[in-house]
Amino acid sequence: QVQLVESGGGLVQAGGSLRLSCAASGGTFRSYSMGWFRQAPGKERVFVATTRWRGGFTYYTDYADSVKGRFTISRSNTSTVYLQMNSLKPEDTAVYYCNAVQATGGDTLGTILKRADSGSWGQGTQVTVSS
Repeated sequence: QVQLVESGGGLVQAGGSLRLSCAASGGTFRSYSMGWFRQAPGKERVFVATTRWRGGFTYYTDYADSVKGRFTISRSNTSTVYLQMNSLKPEDTAVYYCNAVQATGGDTLGTILKRADSGSWGQGTQVTVSS
C-alpha cells in the first residue's frame, strides 16, 4: 500500500521561504508522477507542481502559473519529492498535499491531473504566510 508522508510546513512572513518534503513508501516509484496540490480555506484543491515521468529515470516538471518562477519541484531517489517555495505570498496560504500517480512514460500534464484523484495522497501539511 502506497503511503506518502509530508513535512516542512509552517508559518512564515511574506517574502520568506519554506521547503516541503514528501517521502513515499510501499512500492517502487520510478514510474510514478509525484507532485503537489494545495487547498486554501473554502476553496477547492488545486494543482501546484508535478514531476511527470518521462521514462527511465527522467522527469518533466510542470507548474501552475501562480507559482512559476517562485517554486521549484525536485525529485530524489525516485521516491522523495521536494517543493522549494520562495518569495511566498499570503495567497500561498493553504494545506499542501503530496500526490503520487502511476504513469506511462510521456503522459501529458492533463492526463496526470485527470488521474490525480485516483492516485495516492498524503495527509497534508499547513503552510501559512503572514502579511
